[in-house]
Order: sequence, then structure tokens, then C-alpha cells
Amino acid sequence: MSEEELIAEAEHLNAWQRHKFMVLVGLTIALSLVLVSVSLWLYNTSGAAQLDLSRPGYQSVRDQVGQDTDFEGYASSGVIDEAALDEFRKLYDEQLERATAVESFGGSVMSNEALGIDAPTAQTQ
Repeated sequence: MSEEELIAEAEHLNAWQRHKFMVLVGLTIALSLVLVSVSLWLYNTSGAAQLDLSRPGYQSVRDQVGQDTDFEGYASSGVIDEAALDEFRKLYDEQLERATAVESFGGSVMSNEALGIDAPTAQTQ
């Protein structure tokens, strides 16, 4: 097709056909803004924002958070044999027991003991 034929064909397009790509981009941006707004609203109303130490307001207390934990992870490399599978099952069953020991809809779900958080200790500076 020559350039003149393309220009003639473009003149016969209606407004929707001429601008449908820009409308698609605009709708995509609008939808993403709505979804981000909903997710931020859920983040703030669910209480997750209060637990998030990566927020800038908590920068001064990040180093006070204890890094010691009693979780024994499973090795990411090694031979997969019956002994390794037994070790994985043992670790999995321990974590499964801890996760299912708390009543899901009870008031104690967010307690320090249920979350595995030690009681805060007084720190001397």
C-alpha cells in the first residue's frame, strides 16, 4: 500500500478506531489506580501496616528487633533420600502442629505466644 492509500483509509476511520489504543492505555492506568487504591486500603484497615517494620517511621527501631528464632530450616541442597524426606516430614509436622494449635477465629490468634513473639525485654543503653 502506498502512503496516499493509507492516508485515505485513515480518513474513513471513526473516532473510536483512531483512538482505541490511547483509550486502552487510559483504561489500563485507571484500572491499575483503582486496584492499587483498594490494596492500600486493605493494607491499612487489616492492621498489616502496624506490623510492617520496613516503613520509614520504624527505621529507628529496626535494629532492636530480635533476629533469634527457633525455626530450623530445611537445607536447600543435598541428596534426596529417605532420611532427608523423614527430616523434612518431621520439620513440616512441627510447623503444622504450631500453625493448627491456635483457634483460627479466636481472640488469641494475634497474641504474642501465637505469633511466636517473645515478650519485650527492657534494654539498657
